[in-house]
Amino acid sequence: MHSSNEPHPPNGSEAPHTAGKEAEKADGTVPAIEDYALIGDHQTAALIGRDGSIDWLCLPRFDSAACFAKLLGDEENGHWRLAPKGTEACTRRAYRPESLVLDTEWETAEGAVRVTDLMPQRDRSPDVVRVVEGLKGRVTMRSTLRLRFDYGSIVPWMRKSDSHRVAVAGPDSVWLRSEPKVRTWGKDYGTHSEFTVAEGEKVAFVMTWHPSHEPRPPLVDPHEALASSVEDWRAWAARCRYRGPHRDAVIRSLITLKALTYAPTGGIVAAPTTSLPEDIGGVRNWDYRYCWLRDSTLTLGALLACGYQEEAEAWRDWLLRAAAGDPADLQIMYGLAGERRIPEYEVPWLPGFQGSRPVRVGNDAVRQLQLDVYGEVIDSLALALRAGLPTKPHMWRLREALMEFLRSNWRRPDEGLWEVRGLRRHFVHSKIMAWVAADRTARALEENPGLSGHPDRWRAMRDEVHREVCERGYDPERNTFTQFYGSRELDASLLLIPRIGFLPPHDPRVIGTIDAIRDELAHDGFLRRYSSEPTVIDGLQGREGAFLVCSFWLADALHLTGRTKEARELFERLLGLCNDVGLLSEEYDPVAGRHLGNFPQAFSHIGLVGTALTLFGEEGAG
Repeated sequence: MHSSNEPHPPNGSEAPHTAGKEAEKADGTVPAIEDYALIGDHQTAALIGRDGSIDWLCLPRFDSAACFAKLLGDEENGHWRLAPKGTEACTRRAYRPESLVLDTEWETAEGAVRVTDLMPQRDRSPDVVRVVEGLKGRVTMRSTLRLRFDYGSIVPWMRKSDSHRVAVAGPDSVWLRSEPKVRTWGKDYGTHSEFTVAEGEKVAFVMTWHPSHEPRPPLVDPHEALASSVEDWRAWAARCRYRGPHRDAVIRSLITLKALTYAPTGGIVAAPTTSLPEDIGGVRNWDYRYCWLRDSTLTLGALLACGYQEEAEAWRDWLLRAAAGDPADLQIMYGLAGERRIPEYEVPWLPGFQGSRPVRVGNDAVRQLQLDVYGEVIDSLALALRAGLPTKPHMWRLREALMEFLRSNWRRPDEGLWEVRGLRRHFVHSKIMAWVAADRTARALEENPGLSGHPDRWRAMRDEVHREVCERGYDPERNTFTQFYGSRELDASLLLIPRIGFLPPHDPRVIGTIDAIRDELAHDGFLRRYSSEPTVIDGLQGREGAFLVCSFWLADALHLTGRTKEARELFERLLGLCNDVGLLSEEYDPVAGRHLGNFPQAFSHIGLVGTALTLFGEEGAG
């Protein structure tokens, strides 16, 4: 690493700045989470701000170390800004319809210009393509590239090779070129370019990651990549069967889910980021670049309902591989290929988003006991069977093994759906998902006599779990189910009771639970996950915002209980929280009016699609 008083590396690279200050724009403002847009290539993704700066990118995979980490630090932790000289935020930006190709436009005193950003689907190496196009007048553009491998901690060595600038450090190399060639130079420890575009002129940049021990990667034609990317995305979006209201929002959510899919395995990451805070300035900062089993049934259902059988089958197959092994070892999350080891550690040189420390890599929740995941896996496999996805020879044997483990262990306390880092408890949602597992298994045996097993065993377990939950997880005085046995706390996950069939929608206990949750967990009409004092439950300091998927669940529950007008009004309000390019984070702060948590969040977009299907299913049937 080069410090400030050592000789500069070639072409002006510099050591990362680690003073811990927040990343500020030139006008003194601090970017918000919702200021970002997403591009990706189905193996990793980048976040681009309104100012034309790529502030987050992990190469070559979602879970690789970031080479642009300004999102969690400042410019010296790595970024790539391409914008008109002397400007800040863009005039407008939007995705090209039904694609993940982003157009960002600036209008200046000299003219107007557009930067088009994309990551083409890769053959081998990941590419970032940025195409500058003059729209009016003559505009002077400025490119500033600072590569910092390993989350902003490693300064690469820069050199020239043919028409490229090449950055190398250890196993990583990044190759940068432009078409037509523009002059680049090193200054202030960055690689800079400055050029002018007139109306109708184009300058394209291609940045490619490649293993440093291999020869130069194949060249990508940026203009062909742009055209084919738009065509491929639009062809994919055209397969969507949903034709109901708010189809644009549904398509954008499905494109986001597709962008968060790791194509080689079919796994879907919860988000492409780590450590974006649930509490600004606090410690609730987690790494979400992994695949959670809790999302499985809802994801599978959304994909199948919208006509994406190929993606649904790939996700089902990833699930089967991840869950294979000793049922006692089933984890709540896995790596992109089903990796089991996701050790958590802190990155002390990054100050965090707006000072939210610590920045974490990995996730210790992988070691938690969450019994609900058994129900989610069984429910997903049952849904796949009902939907007619091709079966696998070992599917039923895996289900049997999981059920035998659950039959002996469902009475244990666990950490629950929300991965609390406090005490283990008898969470009601976990017990209900054990009921789901027994119910789906009994039904499968009843409907498919050729399968091996004893439906009476699972019917008996189903009845026992149901009886215990209704006795120990229900508060008759307040007419509501509670978060865990013996508590007075509520939990938004209980809104799923009518959706999964534990009780019918018009049961008074269901209606009472919905009303109690809406009364006690609402914040400006949106829902928190659980108690207003989360420290009591999860053992962590600080508060969090409204959890967006819970508000979608409330809309579903209201509709199922006959309050469709209220449900649609809530859905409209939730759509209004999407940022200018249609993306949602994990949480929302109604007081500050800003997004919180990792971004964009798959769970939120799954909730959006699922609620649209619930509210407008008949209208939206394709």
